[in-house]
Amino acid sequence: MEFSVNSPILFVMVGIIIAAVLAQSVYFLVRAMRRAKQIGIKASTLKATIISSALFTIAPAVAVLVGVVALSKSLGIALPWLRLSVIGSLTYETVAANNTLNALGHDAGSTVTEPSAFVTILWVMTLGIAIGLILVPFVTKKIQGGMMKMGMKDKKWGEIFNNAMFLGMISAFLGYVFCDVAGAFKGDFKGLIPVVVMFVSAVVMAICGLIATKKNIRWLTDYALPISLVCGMAVAIPVTGWLS
Repeated sequence: MEFSVNSPILFVMVGIIIAAVLAQSVYFLVRAMRRAKQIGIKASTLKATIISSALFTIAPAVAVLVGVVALSKSLGIALPWLRLSVIGSLTYETVAANNTLNALGHDAGSTVTEPSAFVTILWVMTLGIAIGLILVPFVTKKIQGGMMKMGMKDKKWGEIFNNAMFLGMISAFLGYVFCDVAGAFKGDFKGLIPVVVMFVSAVVMAICGLIATKKNIRWLTDYALPISLVCGMAVAIPVTGWLS
């Protein structure tokens, strides 16, 4: 039997897992609504909360959809759908998948045809993100407690430490963006493609932030990420043809 990244059995297996996650969500939603009624929260308040929450989940869902589309060429639809729907991060999954593809000798846009390569990519994406599940119960409370104590003693240094942690995380992804820039000095300009895409996405994000702040458009803040992602991907098409 020939292997396919879009095999029906993969969709069945992924569908079962996602159905179980959705069932948990519905279960806790029903429990929460019952508890809310017991403590006297009005039905109108519950309805407004549910509607507003549902609307604001559309923005991250669009970003996830963009990630699924970006990975579907190489990995099919089932695996990206699973990884980005259950426990996954858009920034992590794409980097992990592309790094593994490169290590196995595949181009980022090539379709995986070997079962062993597909399973390897699956394990890298899964195990890498699962580390967070293991570390959170053991270290999060201590780190958060230390940050709170630092913030209470010196608010300025608490903010600096918090921002430094965030910038440290971002720096890891910046290294991935700039790792092939040196090739431009040898006549290979493909390494500039992610730099151009990042720059365009950052400019679009900044514009969305400025408009949302000056015009007080709250929804634009939530949709800035998917808008910048889509714009970056759109720019990547002509830039890839130009620099490749």
